[in-house]
Amino acid sequence: MTSLSKESGAIPPDSDGTSLPESSPDGATPSNLHSGARHRVADQVFRNLAVGSGFVVSLVIGLIALFLLAQAIPSLAKNEENFFTYTGDWITSGNQLAFGIPQLFYATVVVSVIALLIAMPVALGISIFLTEYAPKRLVGPITYTVDLLAAVPSIVYGLWGILVLGPALVPVNEWLVGHLGFLPFFQQPTQVANMSTGGTLLTAGIVLAVMILPIITAVTREVFMQTPKGHREAALALGATKFEVVKLAVLPFGFSGYISGSMLGLGRALGETMALLLIISTAGPMNFNLMESGETFATKIANNAAEFDSPAKTGAYISAGLTLFVLTFIVNAAARAVVAGKK
Repeated sequence: MTSLSKESGAIPPDSDGTSLPESSPDGATPSNLHSGARHRVADQVFRNLAVGSGFVVSLVIGLIALFLLAQAIPSLAKNEENFFTYTGDWITSGNQLAFGIPQLFYATVVVSVIALLIAMPVALGISIFLTEYAPKRLVGPITYTVDLLAAVPSIVYGLWGILVLGPALVPVNEWLVGHLGFLPFFQQPTQVANMSTGGTLLTAGIVLAVMILPIITAVTREVFMQTPKGHREAALALGATKFEVVKLAVLPFGFSGYISGSMLGLGRALGETMALLLIISTAGPMNFNLMESGETFATKIANNAAEFDSPAKTGAYISAGLTLFVLTFIVNAAARAVVAGKK
């Protein structure tokens, strides 16, 4: 029976009486070949979906840019002033068009920079504490608490800023003006009413810092947790202290993630509308005084939505939106260049 099986090319039965599956000369069985084919198809489908998703996102961004350009160019062509230098009041009534971006650009950048200067070091400290020093029983509650800050609606932050934080900062503002008024950051404002209510650029920056803190913290914490265990153990084996492990192993590895998270937070700060609309909603001078008020791109557009009754008026504010779009694009491109340079 065995000889017949060998001569016919069949594989003899196994010890339990069952026949083994036939195999190809390279050792692959039909089931393995079928499984490999399915995996190749799945890989191709996944690859096409990934490429298609990236293409769709790029297409949407391009369409948004084209829409902003198409709506802004006619209004810019009729503008009676230089869009990049005009600092007077916006006039978009009738056939008179006069508008510019310097004051909006200034206020937007100032409050965003204040928010980053406050949020970045705090987020870095929280991330290092949660990944390196915090007891395990505290990591979960602290993480959930910080992440919950991202779920608070922006209008709630605005109400908190103008009704709670602003009045609480009034004595601080008065002390800063009285004792540090020789500095350009804390001089007597031209609009004293804003300082008396706390509706200043400083208050707006602090509120924005709280709003972007969970974004920066979440990204930074996740990147720090991915630090290879071997890097930590190697530093400890060389006699490094806990602080030196963080400095020499964790921070260099997670720097790109830290910058990426900060840029995500900056994008949130640049485009924030409702919170800032409640805190600062009047135009202010272009100087370094944090006790003044101001209008950002987003608050200017939202504050004058009632004027969107003609193409010319609408195009003027869309021009401001186009500038904000370009500013955000430049900031993100610069961040990617910094991250790429550190890899």
